[in-house]
Amino acid sequence: MRYWLFKSEPDTWSWQNQLDKAEFGEEWDGVRNYQARNFMREMKVGDQGFFYHSQKEKAVVGIVEVIAEAHPDSSTDDPRWECVDIKAIATVPNPVTLDTIKADPQLAEMVLVRNSRLSVQPVSEDEWNLITAMGGINS
Repeated sequence: MRYWLFKSEPDTWSWQNQLDKAEFGEEWDGVRNYQARNFMREMKVGDQGFFYHSQKEKAVVGIVEVIAEAHPDSSTDDPRWECVDIKAIATVPNPVTLDTIKADPQLAEMVLVRNSRLSVQPVSEDEWNLITAMGGINS
C-alpha cells in the first residue's frame, strides 16, 4: 500500500462533503497539473491518503481510501486528464496543521513542506505514521 495527500479548498469540496458520499465515494476530479495527474495514475485500490483542507485551515482533517484507479475525469472532455475515486474512512480527531508539520524536523522533506501548491502528492510511510499519530489515528 502507498500513501498520498489530497488537497481541497473547503469552500469547494470539504471533508464534510466527502463524508456525505459515504461508501460510494467521489471522483477526485478537476486536477489540471500533470505531476498530480501522474501521481493519481500510480494509485491502486486500497491506497490511503490524507484529506487536507487548504487555504485558511491548512490541516489534515481526514483519511481517505482509493476505491477506483485512474480513469477519465468526467469534468472534462480533454483526454489528458484522469482522476481516481476516493471514499472517507476516518476523521482525524486532532487535525494536524501545516504549521505543526513544518515544525517537526522529521517532516522537513515531506512534499507538503517542499511543494505546498501540489494538489495530489505522495506521502512516505514514515510521514504517514508520524502524522496519523499526531492526529490521534491508530494506523
